[in-house]
Amino acid sequence: MKKIVECVPNFSEGKNKETIEAIAHAIRRTKGCRLLDVDPGKSANRTVYTFVGTPEAVVEGALNAARVARQKIDMRTHKGDHHRMGAMDVCPFIPVACVTMEECIEISREFGKRAAKELDVPIYLYEESAKFEYRKKLPQIREGQYEGIKDRITTRDWKPDFGPARFVPEWGATVTGARFFLIAYNVNLLSTPNQAHRIALNLREAGRGPGEPGRLADVKGMGWYVDEYNLAQVTVNLNNYHVTPPHVLFEEVKKDAEKLNVAVTGSEIVGVVPLEAILMAADYYIEKENLFILDEDQKIRLAIERLGLNSVALFNPKEKIIEYIIAEEKKEPLAGLTVRGFIEEVASRSSAPGGGSASAAIAAMGAGLGSMAAKLTLGVRKFEDIDSKMREIIPVLHHASKSLIPMIDADTDAFKDYVEAMRLPEDSKDQKQFKLEKLQQGLKKAIDVPLTTMKLADAAWGAMLEIAEYGNPASKSDVEVGAKALETGIWGAYRNVMINMADILDEKFKEKTVKLAEDMKTKAENKCAEVLKILEKRN
Repeated sequence: MKKIVECVPNFSEGKNKETIEAIAHAIRRTKGCRLLDVDPGKSANRTVYTFVGTPEAVVEGALNAARVARQKIDMRTHKGDHHRMGAMDVCPFIPVACVTMEECIEISREFGKRAAKELDVPIYLYEESAKFEYRKKLPQIREGQYEGIKDRITTRDWKPDFGPARFVPEWGATVTGARFFLIAYNVNLLSTPNQAHRIALNLREAGRGPGEPGRLADVKGMGWYVDEYNLAQVTVNLNNYHVTPPHVLFEEVKKDAEKLNVAVTGSEIVGVVPLEAILMAADYYIEKENLFILDEDQKIRLAIERLGLNSVALFNPKEKIIEYIIAEEKKEPLAGLTVRGFIEEVASRSSAPGGGSASAAIAAMGAGLGSMAAKLTLGVRKFEDIDSKMREIIPVLHHASKSLIPMIDADTDAFKDYVEAMRLPEDSKDQKQFKLEKLQQGLKKAIDVPLTTMKLADAAWGAMLEIAEYGNPASKSDVEVGAKALETGIWGAYRNVMINMADILDEKFKEKTVKLAEDMKTKAENKCAEVLKILEKRN
């Protein structure tokens, strides 16, 4: 999965449609960015934009938006209900997928540095990016609002982190930084608003005041009544779903509601949510109810049902889960073929797909046969005594088979960088050196793909031995074929590693990689023999 960062810049303009759209367009046209939401507020005179992208792309998207704001927003005439101190008031960066908080801190600092230099405006850092504890929270920095900047910015304690330490009247000042993903979450109650608020006070971190803190950390909330739904809600912001995820809040609301004899009728997520938060809920209920669910789509369905996310509005994962919203359609021209089509493609007069793709497919079939045998054992009455063992075996073989499928196309693409490097010029000494480096990088990538195939297949041997020993004897021949297929797939991938090794100049890389590949090949031969020996002894 690629790295995904969310950016939620707030601009001090909620009335001028032309300006609001111009900022939105600046984000949309940024390569690698996906604009998810534009939320203008007239009384607040403020618009919140939500977009996602790669770490590099979100910086460019935020800069493009800031450039428009510099041209079109003048804080000298701004009035609104919401606290504000700048044209681009706040610009947080939030890790969503495969990105650490440390990376987002660096992203925010890069944005702040570049924006300050190009636009000649003061930038402050907050939250995880803050350099000083006394100005870590947004209210601390925004105290006195736009009108108070003029006197504060020239003092030693309030010198900006980037940009000029002077008042820029048409802009004000901007706050940027890294923070955790905030999930807006509501739990529905058939109750009065007072009862909903009473539960919220029990749970939110601030509780009822300094002497009576609530039970859940990083939660802000209250209770209210929603006429549109004709029910009450405990409405909260989960400031860090790693600390308090939605399912924990939901279960705690249920506990308090039961004491008050109040019915809980599901919940809703306002806006979008990271996939991880939904899968955390699924894993919780799988463990709590001793369920056995492997596939991601079924886990999501379980979380939706247990949290009642369809109770007031349809929860469509493709529209609510960030990773699904921005997911690009999988390009698997080979793996997406029919079996007949793939075999005919292999048999055609073309060098690709070749032995590497075929090896990945064969290894996937091998692990798949083991997975099939284990699933045909689970749930059978006469094998109930090994139910727990099958629950351990199945995920290993299931995921090994699924993870090997993308390697079918990956192998065909493995030489792409090498082929491109072959086209580079070599008219000068520097060009020749550069081309050589690129060719070596391309070769290493071409080796890494079949090596990865070997590693993925190698991870299945322990489970294959277990299913051979304990699995349903009716699937004996299937496991035999699976073991031989797994061994053959590994051997084929090994040959693809070795054939590309001849031109590698990095002797340390060559020695290390060859040993790893040979060890896995030998292990495959031995483990396959063990599986067949075990099965031979079984009736």
